[in-house]
Amino acid sequence: MLAAWGLSTGVAPVGGSTLKLQVNADARPVAEAVLSLRPQQPTMGAPGRVVVDQIGSQFVPRVTAVQVGTAVDFPNSDQTRHQVYSFSPAKRFSLPLYSGTPPEPVLFDQPGVVSLGCNIHDWMQGYIVVVDTPYFAVTDASGAAIIEAPVGHYTLEVWHERLLGDASQNIELSAGEVRLPLSIELSPPPPPRGSERLRALQDRLREQRGRD
Repeated sequence: MLAAWGLSTGVAPVGGSTLKLQVNADARPVAEAVLSLRPQQPTMGAPGRVVVDQIGSQFVPRVTAVQVGTAVDFPNSDQTRHQVYSFSPAKRFSLPLYSGTPPEPVLFDQPGVVSLGCNIHDWMQGYIVVVDTPYFAVTDASGAAIIEAPVGHYTLEVWHERLLGDASQNIELSAGEVRLPLSIELSPPPPPRGSERLRALQDRLREQRGRD
């Protein structure tokens, strides 16, 4: 089983490899890093359907990794309505102001990083990282992730919203369990964008205006 928020649609066959990764920066664990294995020969699994919810005026999970061709549902579990959008080249879309669950998911059909926002709540930010391989995962709060893949040669690619430089590397997976520590460099985190109390007040004012 993968750690929280991790996702891998590939299943290693008998004699395959279980890659256990630990990602750190300055000796501290790095959460929400996307790790993907690109095989020498292009390989595609069966894309599925994923949910990115909106809870407490935040995207949950904030970072999601999906394979090309995956459909993503964007339910709104808040009392406040949201308007989800992205201007990212990998996927441009806009969901009109809504509550509940839109009738149709959004199809992510190109690889790349898709930055999510809400036109109503400017502090809401999330990411969907679309990869063209079935072997990928997202690190949990302890910086750990697990990817199941067949034995072979791969390029390990790393994404994080604050990653400095290129952390990709060539690796060879042997049968059984493989442990790989990764040390990456991150830029400083951005300053917080408003308090929870201010956000709640803004939500109430917007809802009041909508009723007037």
